Amino acid sequence: MKVELDDTVRRRMRERLRKAGRREIGGVLMAEQVAVDHFKIIDFSVDDQTGSYAHFVRSPERHKAALDAFFARTSADYERFNYLGEWHSHPSFSVQPSTEDCASMVSLVHGERDIHFAFLVIVKLQLWTSLQYSITLFVRNVGCSA
Repeated sequence: MKVELDDTVRRRMRERLRKAGRREIGGVLMAEQVAVDHFKIIDFSVDDQTGSYAHFVRSPERHKAALDAFFARTSADYERFNYLGEWHSHPSFSVQPSTEDCASMVSLVHGERDIHFAFLVIVKLQLWTSLQYSITLFVRNVGCSA
């Protein structure tokens, strides 16, 4: 699968990461499917209140409004525009998923919400200007793939 970050998304993420400083922040990813197995992340939600220096857990309730607004803007065209996964920052650590990150995503795709796959994007600012990130795919009954 191919995933790309829209330039506007990159710019907004950099701004939010600068504002958060050394605290982890994150949210959900919303994307457009531009071709078979090709997605473009075009929006994301942000919870910049609950993170700490080394930990972030997204509360689903906080991001429901962002998803509802996204689906309203895209006329609920779920085949083309949909939830793609999760993101959070690792301002003080590697952008590779931790064991806890992987366990959380595996639980998500094996949960009751009928999510067959989800991406985890982990980001950080490099020298406060450039965006460094990893993208990991989690597939039901498979696990993860970087």
